[in-house]
Amino acid sequence: MSEIDVQQSTTQNDWQLTGGQIHVAVAAFLALHSIVGFATYGLPFFYDFMVRDFGWSRAQVTSGNAYSKLLVGPAFGFIAGWIIDRFGPRRLMLIGILMAGLALIGLGFISSLGMFYLFYLFNALGYVCGGPLPNQVQLSRWFDKSRGKAMGFAYLGIGVGGAIVPILADWLCRKMGWHNALITLGILMIVIAFPAAFFVKESPPGWQNEVRKAERVAAGPVFKSGAFYLLAVGSMCSIGAVGGTMQNLKLFLSLDQKLPQKEIAHVLSLILITSIAGRLLIGWLADLFPKKLVMLLLYSVVACAIPLLFYASSRWMLFTFAIVFGIGLGGDYLIIPLMAAELFGVRVLGRLLGVILTADGLAEALSPMAVAAVRDRTSSYAAGFILLIALAAVGAFAVSFLPRKRSNSAEA
Repeated sequence: MSEIDVQQSTTQNDWQLTGGQIHVAVAAFLALHSIVGFATYGLPFFYDFMVRDFGWSRAQVTSGNAYSKLLVGPAFGFIAGWIIDRFGPRRLMLIGILMAGLALIGLGFISSLGMFYLFYLFNALGYVCGGPLPNQVQLSRWFDKSRGKAMGFAYLGIGVGGAIVPILADWLCRKMGWHNALITLGILMIVIAFPAAFFVKESPPGWQNEVRKAERVAAGPVFKSGAFYLLAVGSMCSIGAVGGTMQNLKLFLSLDQKLPQKEIAHVLSLILITSIAGRLLIGWLADLFPKKLVMLLLYSVVACAIPLLFYASSRWMLFTFAIVFGIGLGGDYLIIPLMAAELFGVRVLGRLLGVILTADGLAEALSPMAVAAVRDRTSSYAAGFILLIALAAVGAFAVSFLPRKRSNSAEA
């Protein structure tokens, strides 16, 4: 069975979904809900507690995310992509869910920077193995023409998890302290995500033939194409801008703007609630219009949202920022695999995303630490916010040069 046959067999049911497609979409929703929604967007909620209780600097509390991704990304990103192309995403996803959950549990017991870095390392490994990479590949295998809608639904898990976690974390902190709150969140992550991923089917009927063909498809021509580097630079810059903003937002609102914890939780929750609408919108637009134009629109929204933080002392402007930025945040990760599959096809998608998401992870790691370090040195986030705006603008500029259709170097 050819790739076209596999795509047609999944496409004909995109509006009348098979049980396998529903299970895959739900499993991806729950995995992203936990590993990205709870962990990636939940951990920054605890940074100001660590600054106050341990006397660490802003740069130190954001450095756990940075150093772990710098170490894990280059070492494991491409390997994870190769494993997925060769053996499928399911087993790697299960390992990732366990590691990400255990990371939060471990962070609940920390009292030193060494332990902080150790468990953040597990968090980064969990993200690579069980986060966007395996879920994007698995969804791309099961869906074709309605891939954008399927990705949009799965990525709602991030929005739901990210919207819930600030309110839940604030309540848990008040009831049992921030250490026990982290332990509880880690346990919840495993309970929520592991069962659905354990029983999910690896790929649709007939895909094993495509796996064998994927082994013979050389990824070298893809990595030599200009479109690959434009996509990598564009996504790195936009993800860096988004990550730098989200990782520092709680510190900015709590320690600089002096907002109460409950109000900050509401702002963070509003961002992730709005991101749900953003994911649905981007998934819908990506199925109707050229993905390059959708990507350019999305990156422009991110670039336009960050300047609103200069007026965060106004509650009206702060909540406007939350809504606009949330829309941009919602589609940022979602559009990358859709654009990659559009340009290069599905057979090399694991290896391709292994490299691109690793590069994105490096940008997401370095950007927050750089912004925090600038704040520590200047006593202001102004220069850091300007850096983030520039990153988002460069990302949009790079995307504007992408081709609209599959390049000649992509798989046939």
